[in-house]
Amino acid sequence: MPSGRIVKLILYEVLEFACLCVPVFVVLERFASLLSFEKFNDSTAYWLVVAASIAYVTSVSLFVWVPLKYFILKSRGFFKEVTNWRPVTLAQALLCTLPCFAILIASSKVQLDTGIFYGHFSELPVSLVLFALICVDIVERIRPYRLRGQDSLDFEVPGPFLTHLEQVSTVSSQLQANRSANGSALRSEGISTSPSGHWADMDGISRSSNMAYLYSSHSDSGFLRFIWVRDPRHELFLETFVFWMDTVEMIRVAGVQEVYNSNWVFPIYILSFFSILRVVVTPNNPMLASLGVVAQDLPFLVLRICLVIVFGYVTPILYIMKNLLICLTFVYFHFLTKLKVFSGGSMY
Repeated sequence: MPSGRIVKLILYEVLEFACLCVPVFVVLERFASLLSFEKFNDSTAYWLVVAASIAYVTSVSLFVWVPLKYFILKSRGFFKEVTNWRPVTLAQALLCTLPCFAILIASSKVQLDTGIFYGHFSELPVSLVLFALICVDIVERIRPYRLRGQDSLDFEVPGPFLTHLEQVSTVSSQLQANRSANGSALRSEGISTSPSGHWADMDGISRSSNMAYLYSSHSDSGFLRFIWVRDPRHELFLETFVFWMDTVEMIRVAGVQEVYNSNWVFPIYILSFFSILRVVVTPNNPMLASLGVVAQDLPFLVLRICLVIVFGYVTPILYIMKNLLICLTFVYFHFLTKLKVFSGGSMY
């Protein structure tokens, strides 16, 4: 009987391969139906597109996907040193998501050229493409974790945490308290001495205590201890779907009938694909923040403002504010705070 590790590996590989093939088949079948409708129910065009989809998936699987998975699992050659990016998610984006987006754009172009509107693609194909990409992202992130029992990896680095600080009265502080002018002035400004003899700011101590209380990982063991339960595997699913919400909303806008039957569908899908390329970078990579602004928030902000001007409120204002705040805070905290006028510690 195969071990649990082998079963988990087979499960992951089958799921990733299904996420590669199924969206391509579904989207191309919808495109074949569109061509058949445009040619007055010509079945030849339908079966040619279906045959092309089977040939594409077969060739990609044999010549790209299988060799890629073999070299990654064997850790040979170039992929042995890969640490900052993920080849499998890159292959998923290039071999599945990109062709599906191209077919979606082509279907809109065919309807615009002929003037006969078959109707935009239904919700199922578009959601299926994104869901397949999200599944591959989750599989690649959850591989190091166990599927049964408690997780064997540490969710947080263990260590001492700060819960409460008190000012300790020492001999040196009493001597300083007896001094006349200088000591009184310093105490009136909220400054005292620490046990080591150095001056300490009481506001700094209070602020440190508050921040330690805010970020403390101490768990309660009382009656409501089940509320404090945390598991990195569950939070991984939550963080992954939150990571994709902005892109999903932008692609949803392309499904609106008046937007889909216009030329605005081209920049929507193109910019959405560029935002999808962020998945190639590992989740904890420092480049992810800057890539999120350059590849998603800034282009989406400009595009959403244009869509609201042209079509009205086809996209929620909430996402426009989200893109705007992310761009402004990124510029402020990464660039403006380094200027001398913003770096004063006595301001706020």
